[in-house]
Amino acid sequence: MLKNIPPVLSPDLVKSMMEMGHGDELVLADANFPGHSLGVPVVRADGLGVPELLNAVCTLMPLDQYNDFQYFLMETVGDDPTPTIWAKYREIIAPHDPKAVGGQVERFAFYEQAKKASVVVMTGETALYGNIIVKKGVV
Repeated sequence: MLKNIPPVLSPDLVKSMMEMGHGDELVLADANFPGHSLGVPVVRADGLGVPELLNAVCTLMPLDQYNDFQYFLMETVGDDPTPTIWAKYREIIAPHDPKAVGGQVERFAFYEQAKKASVVVMTGETALYGNIIVKKGVV
């Protein structure tokens, strides 16, 4: 065990985060996300929701202030309502980075962006549109 590392972060995820550089992206994916088909390293976090992992990730990883957006959400399709979990994500990120701004990305463009991520974390999150991409900043 190490001090001050949130226990929901697996050794594989911490290693992946440590290997990321400025501007690299990490995907926290919901249980429906096609993470294994993207050709990106995948870390499994079954049984955990995105909110608890997002909070843990933001505890250790600064967000990129040199980019217009520090995180990205998958835009809803058609008449789908705005996911309530998005407000929770903003609530989690704000104390870690009050200046953080999120952008919305069209569904298939989101998949393309995720293909360039350093790692995809497959969670047990069941909220629709529960995916979020965070961009790593500098310490």
